[in-house]
Amino acid sequence: MQRIKTVKTLSCAAAAALFLSVQALICIGIVYWAIAETLGLTGTAALILGVIFAVPSVYVLITVVRMAYEAETDPANQ
Repeated sequence: MQRIKTVKTLSCAAAAALFLSVQALICIGIVYWAIAETLGLTGTAALILGVIFAVPSVYVLITVVRMAYEAETDPANQ
């Protein structure tokens, strides 16, 4: 069976991906903030921690977008 790609399914996939991405970024941001404040990081150290957090964050966002697209365009979910 082929995936159903209409404006409705793609807009639903975009909405689901946006919602889940915001939730993931909030969770990742809270963990970053907690670690930075606990360790008392400022300036360059905080930026380095942010870069360390950026790599897994991008992976999480790509996974979320892919999952939302697959779920919304799957014919079994229609």
